[in-house]
Order: sequence, then structure tokens, then C-alpha cells
Amino acid sequence: MAKDEVKTQCAAICYRRIFKGSDEIEVLLITSRDSGRWVIPKGWPMRKKKLHQVARQEAWEEAGVRGHVQKTPFGHFSYLKKVSKDEVFPCLVQAHLLTVSKLEEDFPEKGQRQIKWFSPAEAALAVEEPGLRRLFNNLPYHAEPEPTSS
Repeated sequence: MAKDEVKTQCAAICYRRIFKGSDEIEVLLITSRDSGRWVIPKGWPMRKKKLHQVARQEAWEEAGVRGHVQKTPFGHFSYLKKVSKDEVFPCLVQAHLLTVSKLEEDFPEKGQRQIKWFSPAEAALAVEEPGLRRLFNNLPYHAEPEPTSS
């Protein structure tokens, strides 16, 4: 792979309403296993899975998240992926909104990361990627409305 070749990843912006009927939401961030910085669940495309399905899978594996993922991407952001002490390459991340319905107690990467809820504004301050900050700042205007009962 060429150093300047852009690789694609997919991610989940996991969110929940603060309480039923509220318009206020919280965003779930996790820590990176290598640097400990705040990030969102993300990973590489998987054979025979659509990108929104991969985003849902990564949210489950990395944070124990269960919920509804939107098929249409919410947006994109880029960052430099560090693969060794001296090597980085550019990544373009396709981010999908995921409405969290449950956090499982047991999941594949339990104990490897910290998990914390933030307001969208706090999440924007906690992450390093400017494009992800922009997505968090737009989030309160794009969260799915709460389903109404018939």
C-alpha cells in the first residue's frame, strides 16, 4: 500500500436521548486502545457486509452497543492512521448514526477501552479530528425523532 493511498473506514456515532421524550441527546465515546484518546467505534470494511452493518458491528465489538443504525451515512471525516512509530496513512471515515437501545455488559473488547457519554458539544471538544468535531456540532439537528406510539 502506498503511503499516500487513502483507505476507507466506517464508524458509528452512537447516541441516546437523555430521557424519554427529551430532545437532548448524549454521544458515546470510547478510548483508543493504543493512545487512549477519545474516538468513536470504527473499523475496516468487511467482506459481504454493507458499511452501515460494519458500523453497527464495530459499535457492538468495541462498546457493547445495541441499537438501530441508519443506512445512509451522516457524514465523513478524515484522519491520519498511525500504523507504526514512523508510519501513518490517510483514512476517510464514513460515519453512520446509531440510536443506542442497550449497552451489553459483555462484549468482545470489554476491559480494553473506557466508555463515556458526552453532550455533543463536550464530545466535539474531546476528540482530535476537526471533521468529527463538525459532525458532533451538527448532531443535535439530525438525530432521529423519538418514535411515537400509535
